[in-house]
Amino acid sequence: MPNVKRTYLVTGAAGFIGFHTVRRLLAGGHRVVGIDNLNDYYDPKLKTDRLALLEGREGFHFHRLDLCDRAGMEALFADAASEGGFGTVVHLAAQAGVRHSLTNPHSYVESNVTGFMHLLEGCRHHEVGHLLYASTSSVYGLNRSTPFSEAQTTDHPLTIYSATKKACEAMAHAYAHLFQLPCTGVRFFTVYGPWGRPDMAYYMFARRILAGEPIPVYGEGAPSRDFTYIDDIVDGIMEAARLPPPANPSWDARNPDPGTSAAPWRILNIGATRKVNLMAFIRALEEALGVDARMEMLPMQPGDVLETHADTGRLAELTGYAPKVPVEEGVKRFVDWYLSYHQPAQAGGLHRGAPSARAPVQP
Repeated sequence: MPNVKRTYLVTGAAGFIGFHTVRRLLAGGHRVVGIDNLNDYYDPKLKTDRLALLEGREGFHFHRLDLCDRAGMEALFADAASEGGFGTVVHLAAQAGVRHSLTNPHSYVESNVTGFMHLLEGCRHHEVGHLLYASTSSVYGLNRSTPFSEAQTTDHPLTIYSATKKACEAMAHAYAHLFQLPCTGVRFFTVYGPWGRPDMAYYMFARRILAGEPIPVYGEGAPSRDFTYIDDIVDGIMEAARLPPPANPSWDARNPDPGTSAAPWRILNIGATRKVNLMAFIRALEEALGVDARMEMLPMQPGDVLETHADTGRLAELTGYAPKVPVEEGVKRFVDWYLSYHQPAQAGGLHRGAPSARAPVQP
């Protein structure tokens, strides 16, 4: 193992957000230890292809390791401690996907709760300077007051996935209070972009549009999401990670702020700060692909919400964070990558969006 003094540990390093975060850290000259279990929730080839772009780079060391492997996690932290320890842990590994949590809830508790406990214990016993962990906008649940703010309560989750993420926030607070472990939870809002997850709607839409298959449009196109391009997400992670939270001296137990604490703990939203209607997002995909979509209008699914919209004022005040990539540009970048990765023969022309390239798919 390399010298890991002031090294970042990134969990889920072969995942969508983890991969982009590791690349950014390495580009900044940081040393990174990455772990991932490379499971088959979606095609592991995408994970190994991401990992292939990281391995061999100066400053990066990878372990294939499952968070649920308690002994393995203990050994990871112990080995690192012998060479200086981890300065910052960026925890991005999780069992993701709202739909999957309806049919396989046990995997979410095992990975997101039990695995997080093993990580917290490693941070506690080895004096990690800052634990930043991924949460989700899904924790806002039944809340209908938008834009969603960290000052709002999140006591009514709608899925097992969001419930496990809410549990992680609570567990992190307990460790911050008991052991003075600085913890930052970052709530992501609908992340998209190159090297994304195939189970996400936008990725599936691209595949089906190009194949001439209908795309399922739930809520009959009415939902809106705060679609956030991956680079903007990583910007927020990098800025938040460098600022471990202090205890909030003005925190009032009689009128508590749900996003901060008398312990060194805080919650921050990371989003694009604008909501985009699902139909507008589909139109951006059609334009970038140069192909019209066939749509199957369907009712809302269990656990879905009508809209998400991030208030990132706290992150902006703390770090100067400002999202930069509009949806139209982000979708074009995704499509460029998608075709170069999946259909390289088409990457030079079909998706450029020129009027002559547009080809309605026949029903």
